[in-house]
Amino acid sequence: MKIAVASDHAGYEYRRRIAEHLTAAGHEVRDFGTDRPDPQDAYPDFIRPAAEAVARGECDRGIVLGGSGNGEAMVANRVRGVRCAICWDLRSARFARRHNDANVLSLGQRMISIEAALEIVDLFLSEPFDGGRHARRIAMIDEGG
Repeated sequence: MKIAVASDHAGYEYRRRIAEHLTAAGHEVRDFGTDRPDPQDAYPDFIRPAAEAVARGECDRGIVLGGSGNGEAMVANRVRGVRCAICWDLRSARFARRHNDANVLSLGQRMISIEAALEIVDLFLSEPFDGGRHARRIAMIDEGG
């Protein structure tokens, strides 16, 4: 699977570790940065290009990170075709995939341990979309309704 990753300074360390984890698992990682933990960097500069790569189909999924993951999810969700979910545990990641067909995952480095983050990433990438009644709702999201 080809995965876009991006972060601001507050998600920098987890992004690097997650990218290594994904590469070791055989995924192709496209890293949109930041390439330094500088608080002057603005997260939209890194998150938006990653989300756009997912929306264009250049990447199968995206993983974006920040301190809480909130701002990153907001930026990603402004890109048409992106369904970004903030996940803080396995249950939220499972529902994000199964019910919402989320294609971008947002994580907060200040909110969870790296071990939890890696578990969430693995589950997010392996869980299928349930379809069925959920497919109609996803279509409504994508149509702007």
